[in-house]
Amino acid sequence: MKKFMIGAISALVLTASGAMADDYPSKEIQGIIQWGAGGSTDTVMRSITPHAEKILGGTVVMQNKTGAVGAIALNYVADSKADGYTLLMGAENPMLYKIMGLGDKDYSEFVPVSILARGTPILVAGKDAPFDDYAGMLAYIESNPGELKIGATGPGGLPSVITAMMNTVEGKLDMIAVPYDGDGPAITALQGGAIDVMPAVLGVAIEGIRAGTIKPLAVFDVVKNEKLPDTPLVTSFNDGYNAYLPWGPFFGVFTPKGTPDDVVAKLGTAYAEAGKNADFVKLMDNRGFTLMGISGDEAQSFLTKWQRGTAWLLQDAGLTKASPEKFGIEKPSK
Repeated sequence: MKKFMIGAISALVLTASGAMADDYPSKEIQGIIQWGAGGSTDTVMRSITPHAEKILGGTVVMQNKTGAVGAIALNYVADSKADGYTLLMGAENPMLYKIMGLGDKDYSEFVPVSILARGTPILVAGKDAPFDDYAGMLAYIESNPGELKIGATGPGGLPSVITAMMNTVEGKLDMIAVPYDGDGPAITALQGGAIDVMPAVLGVAIEGIRAGTIKPLAVFDVVKNEKLPDTPLVTSFNDGYNAYLPWGPFFGVFTPKGTPDDVVAKLGTAYAEAGKNADFVKLMDNRGFTLMGISGDEAQSFLTKWQRGTAWLLQDAGLTKASPEKFGIEKPSK
């Protein structure tokens, strides 16, 4: 009789949990956006989510929860119930929290519902720079040590990672880093001749390239970019970059670990299908982002490679507060 009762209770629990998953979503879903209104993450999430809602048959109420470089939003969702009703809509920053001393949690606390898109880093130069590609820049640095001025935006930002990548692959390059408060001011400085080169995301630099006020030297990716078909890949100059690429800022939707698999699957399907919407595809294309739409093991592999490569590049450049080794982040093989 006792065994029968235990079996019956177990069956009821399984049935109840299955019914809950089948009915999902039965109430409003919270979508917690890591960054403020009008930023890239906010724009991406508010563009794709209405299309995902239609597929889910539910409502996602989005809220901007800013502060602590996105850690407030991440901690809020990490501490919420793992039932699919509180989602984190974030970017790449949490993968560096531990090593930069910004928090003790990252995306290892979550399941990636979908990595939606990533930015493509490029290296651009002023229109009057005495070189036209990456190899020419390296030759210039060798002939003029300590003269080339490269734009920077602070530790952990895209320029610092790309510069660290260049120094790791090429050997320490004798350049002068000039700091700016964001990539917008840095691009303006580049156009005005205050600096010579700048690592930037394609979406920020594309208008200057089209206008002819700056020129692209190399695309930091493993596949040719349709917007810059004549600009060589950096891997064509040195295949050592393959250990770190593809790399770039990214956007994703995450749910706390422990969320039922079928709920994660429903969310993943909804965002994957929403990512094919023509309006969303056009938005991403106009901003120079590469669509990804990956989930499950593929998304986890992407996150692992991104974190390992970036963390150790910053560590070797002396920009971290703590070694990646302390957190079990393995150094990528070259």
